[in-house]
Amino acid sequence: MTATHAGQDREDAQREITRLCAQTSRMLMQHGAESALAESVARRLGLALGADEVEIALMANGLTVTTVQSGRSHTTVLRIIDRGLNMHVVTEVQRTMLLAEERHLDLAAVARRLDAIQPLRYKRWLVSVMIGLSCACFARLALMARGIEGDFATPALTFAASAVAMQARQYLAHFHFNPLVNFAVAAFIATSIAAQGMLHGWVDNPKIAMSACVLLFVPGFPLINAVSDMVKGYINTGISRGVMAVLLLLASCGGILLSMTVWNVWTWL
Repeated sequence: MTATHAGQDREDAQREITRLCAQTSRMLMQHGAESALAESVARRLGLALGADEVEIALMANGLTVTTVQSGRSHTTVLRIIDRGLNMHVVTEVQRTMLLAEERHLDLAAVARRLDAIQPLRYKRWLVSVMIGLSCACFARLALMARGIEGDFATPALTFAASAVAMQARQYLAHFHFNPLVNFAVAAFIATSIAAQGMLHGWVDNPKIAMSACVLLFVPGFPLINAVSDMVKGYINTGISRGVMAVLLLLASCGGILLSMTVWNVWTWL
């Protein structure tokens, strides 16, 4: 009976190790980490917790983790659902793995720490203000590149358009709208607000305002991750992320074109 209980305990421990490795990899993939990092962290965590081997297969919307311990193997399959970019989750998961490697956390402590990790998010109004300021700065730089020094109305209009669009984007994301619909609607709002600068003569350089206010829709991080994944050999996830980034760009372009059609403003084309 003692040997049977010991074998059952080892099997339960291996099952928990497999689950934690899969949870780690999924958390990283869901919050914007590249595939190489998600695989490396999960494998190192499994080895630190006592597994002899950890094999991970990453796909566009799922992952498979297999651990081998004392000749026994255990496999877990999990689905990946995008939760949005959040570097706090990524860094906390990596920190958990490092603590496990240093033997500061055992199996139960790792499970508790991973379960306690929650995405930290800034207030919506703060995000909108900072996005508005960043787009306004791009507008200001574009004006300075043209030798225009005294135009502050164009950056102000850019700030208003991008801040309101970001607020709408966050509002739609809160209700779990499809990201493509989210980007299209928010791009329509941003372009519509900036278009009023030309229709009502509020600014002298409406072309810059209309082009700068939609820079927040450039999916830079997904594009970087897509290239990084493909360069490092994760072709499937790289192509998936790249296609999604292109679709987001096309949705944003659709919202911009719809707005320019509605208001009959084709300034920056």
